[in-house]
Amino acid sequence: MADYQFVTHWQIAAPIQTVWDAIQDTEAWPRWWPAIASVEPLEAGDPNGLGAVQRLIWKTPLSYTLTFETRIVQIQAPERMEAIACGDVEGKGVWQLSPLPEGTAVTYTWTVRTTRFWMNGLAAIARPLLEWNHNIIMRQGGQGLAAYLNTDLLAMDSIATSAQKSSQYIP
Repeated sequence: MADYQFVTHWQIAAPIQTVWDAIQDTEAWPRWWPAIASVEPLEAGDPNGLGAVQRLIWKTPLSYTLTFETRIVQIQAPERMEAIACGDVEGKGVWQLSPLPEGTAVTYTWTVRTTRFWMNGLAAIARPLLEWNHNIIMRQGGQGLAAYLNTDLLAMDSIATSAQKSSQYIP
């Protein structure tokens, strides 16, 4: 299996609670995040969402889809949400939010390994393309979230720590 760790930073010109509400409402993600084809709730979890299980289908700029389930394993509103993923990728995703004078800093850390045969077989040569793909998806997400909240994406940075590469996006 090929291992990846991506760290994305968004700065959104909106209050932390507003950004938190949009990020925690994962069923609404397809409305603002173009790469998400669907989010299907499988288990509700507790009243705060802890334990919730969903199936996500992502469509990528490289014209393949990823399907995986996530289980919310930690929520500390409005600052942290952690989920465990299994399916076409396995690992965890962590959303961390903190207030800024001009809005909210959002950090998303996605630490996964691929489980699809073709991704693992081509990892040595396809890694740069998969990293590019992830960065495009995250740029679309940051821009989509800002538009959904009717505000600005002030900055975005995406780092593939496994390959020690960084890409700076400022829309």
